[in-house]
Amino acid sequence: MKRLEQQKSSIRKYIVESRFFMNSEQEYYISLIDRLRQLPVETEWLEYKMNNYEPELIGEYISALSNSATICNKEKAYILWGINDKTHEIEGTSFSPKKAKKGNEEIENWLAGGLKPRVDFRFIEVNTDKGKIVVMEIPAAVNTPTSFKGTEFIRVGSYKKKLKEYPEKERKLWLSFEQKPFELRVAMENVTASKVTELLDCASYYTLMKLPLPINRDAIIHNMIDEEFIREMDNGNYVITNMGALLLAKDLTAFAHLKRKAVRVIKYKGNGKTNAIREQVFTKGYAIQFDDITDYIMTLIPQEEEIDGGRRLEHIMFPRKAIREMLGNMIIHQDLTAHGSGPVMEIFDTKVEASNPGSLLVEVNRIIDTVPHSRNEAMASFLRIVRICEERGSGFDRMEEGMRDLTIPAPKVETGDDFTRTKLYWYDNLNDWKKEDKIRTCYLYTCYCYVNEIEVANSVLRERFGIDAKNMAIVSRIIKATLDAKLIKLSDENAALKNRRYVPYWA
Repeated sequence: MKRLEQQKSSIRKYIVESRFFMNSEQEYYISLIDRLRQLPVETEWLEYKMNNYEPELIGEYISALSNSATICNKEKAYILWGINDKTHEIEGTSFSPKKAKKGNEEIENWLAGGLKPRVDFRFIEVNTDKGKIVVMEIPAAVNTPTSFKGTEFIRVGSYKKKLKEYPEKERKLWLSFEQKPFELRVAMENVTASKVTELLDCASYYTLMKLPLPINRDAIIHNMIDEEFIREMDNGNYVITNMGALLLAKDLTAFAHLKRKAVRVIKYKGNGKTNAIREQVFTKGYAIQFDDITDYIMTLIPQEEEIDGGRRLEHIMFPRKAIREMLGNMIIHQDLTAHGSGPVMEIFDTKVEASNPGSLLVEVNRIIDTVPHSRNEAMASFLRIVRICEERGSGFDRMEEGMRDLTIPAPKVETGDDFTRTKLYWYDNLNDWKKEDKIRTCYLYTCYCYVNEIEVANSVLRERFGIDAKNMAIVSRIIKATLDAKLIKLSDENAALKNRRYVPYWA
């Protein structure tokens, strides 16, 4: 008996929830229809029809409207049946997509088979007191034009045309694909203003910007739109962009395709990956949790012990500025389109590694002098504005400063087709350094000095390596090895030995 009552309760709950979602969907599309009807004329992403539902024509319109939506920077395009295209009055339609067929095949399946690439269009039937409206919701084209039966279409005003007949439209379409970075694509759509402030930590935005928190929500929403963290939709609700979520999300797991982009920090015992002793995933937005992540990493960094006058002193092995820049670079230079992977910081006994999906955008040997740029320039720009990332260089000059202060090797960068990894190493003294560490440090410090207009002599490099003047021969050997590797050169080939100065090979 008890089990039967539980089953009945579950059924009642399902019916209530189903009615709620049905009512909610109907309300959404009624609101959308009302806003679209307020437009003075049909647009390049909006078509009105009455009872014409010729399948071939619908397929061509899907292609045309999908492509035009991209050019117009719209998330979706629409066909509305049951609206007079002259008066925009609701007259109702007899079109029933669930019953419509092409031959013996349901119209939805038939249309889907003719479209390339795949288009996740939807038919929605909306009942109003003036008659039935059918809404066809068509996603904007992404990466490549939408075609129907091998032909690409476009809207020219309110007319459907073949794309190849309008080369200026085709150029504009391809340019739109290039100009729509991942950061500005949709993380979540149809979000109310109140839901925006539930999902995004807007208060932290004002703290980061050193601005007062507005007293009303409309001002907050306006600022979020200005920053491109959100966009207004056709029905009056909002789209949260990937950038808005990645920077300000209270919880990235609320955005299904972004949850793997959360920063992971792993602590290992030893210098291998066989024994992980601690792991933490930071699920808040990068901007609002950056300092917390840095603080956490610093608690895991090993400490060097030193006995001074009977007192035991502990020195941090890696400088905070280097860790901070390492973390910032990892975030802003990652390939956000890569599936199933995200930024990872790994701490070992004597090294730290930062890995992110995506190859390095510049030559490894030019990481210090390169003009700042990123795959995710909009996100990087905001992080620079709030001083989380540096404006100058790529952050590697700041890392090098930190490593210089502790006289440990310059950062090492490895890159492949689908990853970039930055490594910091700690050694107790110079005798433990590998030859490649010495050469890399000599070269990168020479680069650092060159861009900062510092002349590089033997004495300057002695200071970088923490070597006394009496041991200058050690630095001389490092300089020679770096010269032999053709990474540095003499600024003046004819200079006397004591006047020799060095510059990067590319100077």
